[in-house]
Formats: sequence, C-alpha cells, structure tokens
Amino acid sequence: MKFQSFFLIFLKWIPAIILLQTLLYKFTAAPESVYIFSALGLEPYGRIGLGVVELIVAILLVVPRTTWLGALLGVGIMAGALFSHVTKLGIVVQNDGGTLFILALITFICCSLLVWLHRKQIPFIKIKV
Repeated sequence: MKFQSFFLIFLKWIPAIILLQTLLYKFTAAPESVYIFSALGLEPYGRIGLGVVELIVAILLVVPRTTWLGALLGVGIMAGALFSHVTKLGIVVQNDGGTLFILALITFICCSLLVWLHRKQIPFIKIKV
C-alpha cells in the first residue's frame, strides 16, 4: 500500500473514530456532555441533534464518494466546537486536561486536509485544471 493511500485512510478514520467515540457520551447523557451543552444553552436538543449529525458525518467521511461532504460538515462542526471552547467553555472542561479541545482540533485538522485533498469533487467549487 502506498504512503498516500495509507495517509488518506488515516485522515478519514481518525476523525470518524473520534466522532463515533463521543456519541456514547452524547446519547447516554453523560454528566460531562450534559454540563457542556447546558453551559452552551443547548441541552438536551443540541446534544442529541449534534450527536445525530456527528454520526452522519462519520459515515460520510469513510464512504469514498461522500468523503468531501463529511469533511466539509466536520470542519463546520469542529469550528463551532473550537469556538465554544475558546469563548465560553475554556480549553480545559471539568478537569479533562484539554482532551476534548485537542480531539476537536485533531478532527478539525484532519477534515480540513480532506476538504483540500477532495476539493475537485466538491460540486459547487469551480476548479480549473
């Protein structure tokens, strides 16, 4: 397997795994998740709704024909998460050592790279070759 293929698989699966892993906390109303969405004024509908969207994004990321769409949505969601951390929640949330912020940053970076690598597949962006 070429390095490029491995790198592309890595870029798809890392954010997908991160997004899927956090679903357990959102859907089971874990105290940390409830705290975050309460602080943002989005509990419970924002927590559950965002969980559903993150599940869809994770699926879109790993399907080759829809990776570009999942990556675009992932960039948007993680931009919101990072903005929330910087402006309202703080980098460290309930003594997590900044773990949630770091995971959001990793997901944002991976999705941003995927958007760039799949930019020719995005139908509403005109790229002259």
